[in-house]
Amino acid sequence: MEEALCHRVGPDFRIADVDPTSTPGFEWNKEDWEHEFHEHDEELQELQAKLYANSRAETPGTGGLLLVLQGMDTSGKGGVVRNVFEAFDPQLVEITSFGPPTREERSHDFLWRVRPHEPAIGRIAVFDRSHYEDVLIQRVRKMAPADEIERRYEHIVDFERDMASRNIRIIKVMLHISKDFQKANLLERLEDPEKHWKYNPGDLDERELWDGYMEAYEIALRRTSTDFAPWYCLPGDRKKYARMAVKYLVLDALRAMNLEWPKADFDVEAELERARNA
Repeated sequence: MEEALCHRVGPDFRIADVDPTSTPGFEWNKEDWEHEFHEHDEELQELQAKLYANSRAETPGTGGLLLVLQGMDTSGKGGVVRNVFEAFDPQLVEITSFGPPTREERSHDFLWRVRPHEPAIGRIAVFDRSHYEDVLIQRVRKMAPADEIERRYEHIVDFERDMASRNIRIIKVMLHISKDFQKANLLERLEDPEKHWKYNPGDLDERELWDGYMEAYEIALRRTSTDFAPWYCLPGDRKKYARMAVKYLVLDALRAMNLEWPKADFDVEAELERARNA
């Protein structure tokens, strides 16, 4: 699944160039998918354990990992979280979903509510929707002046640069689905009583603004995809493919940390002797 890296957003990114139904690098086969999806689970668990162990040992340079997930309604963000992170120790993963800001949150700058959820040293944080809502829905719905939206792109880049300077690895993923795929998902939620709880009438209101959202996403991804916080626009109509691609991006980020088990800061032989005689 190294092909997941080819979805990285560059300066000439056009969302229309991404086919939501495509699965580059993967010939679709259920058995192959099951094998590939879980192939690196043990490595992921070890890398997560090493990351946490180095934080406990206060190893200089130890950081964290942030995964940002964005996408239109029904794009599968929740499914990505459930499936990708089932291999991880849940105690060391913080998942935050950012809904509409509260009155108190609106009284502060737009990043105020996000900062407390940055990944702690040795931990992994996942944003299911994020600070990018403030340059997406707020741009499309004209909830903030155009000049304010422009400033927010710069504030976001500065915010993410600061995290990166503290050795936090950042992966940002847009799950790009087709309009037809979203329609099928919305109908399924309405036709199945067991899925009514997932349905929000407001989803249809946002759907009417589809083209505006695609434009807003294209601008946001171009303006804020950096070397230290890259965006990846993943085809999302095949949910299993998107989940596998995200899992590989997380694996790649953890591998890039070059993690090792921390060295003991005590005399191991002496402590072994003490333990044997205890």
